[in-house]
Amino acid sequence: MVKRMAVVVHGGAGAPSTDADGCVRAAHAAIAAMRRGDALDGAVAAVVAMEDDGRFNAGAGSVLGLDGVTVEMDAAIMDTRGRLGAVTCLRRTRNPVLVARAVANTPHWLLAGEGAERFAREAGFAEHAVGNSRAQAAHRRLIAKLRAKLPALPGIDTQFFERQVRDHQAKPEGGDTVGAVTRDAEGHFAVAGSTGGIAPALLGRVGDTPIIGSGFYAGPHGAVAATGVGEQIVRHLLAHTVYGWIAEGMPLHRALTRAIDFFPEEVDVGLIAVSRTEAGSKSNRDMPTDHLEHD
Repeated sequence: MVKRMAVVVHGGAGAPSTDADGCVRAAHAAIAAMRRGDALDGAVAAVVAMEDDGRFNAGAGSVLGLDGVTVEMDAAIMDTRGRLGAVTCLRRTRNPVLVARAVANTPHWLLAGEGAERFAREAGFAEHAVGNSRAQAAHRRLIAKLRAKLPALPGIDTQFFERQVRDHQAKPEGGDTVGAVTRDAEGHFAVAGSTGGIAPALLGRVGDTPIIGSGFYAGPHGAVAATGVGEQIVRHLLAHTVYGWIAEGMPLHRALTRAIDFFPEEVDVGLIAVSRTEAGSKSNRDMPTDHLEHD
């Protein structure tokens, strides 16, 4: 039975709602891609549009690591046709979600670091410098704020970072993953996500975005994507937990609200989801989104 196509996209929990126009363009890109292909084509097209936007913390707009130079990105895809792929700590690549999609064609589901970057080059994705002037300016502001907290420490090193996080003196920035969930005309579901991580972050840090069941999940009852502070999201296997409630028959918006209530107010978190009959989003912060349905 032919179903209405649906897509929900988000630009990250804590990202300014003024960036919603980027989500609108991404949602339209998803619908156009699904008309030509399937749910996964739509989810990937939406995330590529946001990676290329430059305002979101993904792809071209990714935040800088603690060293102020390195950008490490995560991305993942999954659908109900059995395709699953992810990358983590990927460097020098414009569209990590396309690399994650390519990983799904290999015998593996997740590639990391140097291996992920080598795979990207071998798969035909050119080396590309990421971390635009907006990200560089944000990093300078963050470091200035951190230095003001502990001015006696020489430089910004690992010890400095650990003290800031341990003492809750610096709230991580970034975390505003981009993501998309889709349902195509045949009733298949897909999810895709991409992020530049959080700042400040030690090199090699991995959040929830590339972790199946935490940042993303898709199954025969729907698809779910999470955004926010990954270190908190993974503790709840959030995407799979929400998916399980939807599969059990809980109304989608009730499931999203129940999941957000897991977290204390100071933790940024957001969710998007699509099921056989519903679609929606929920966050405890501003979160640019868009939701489209088409025959």
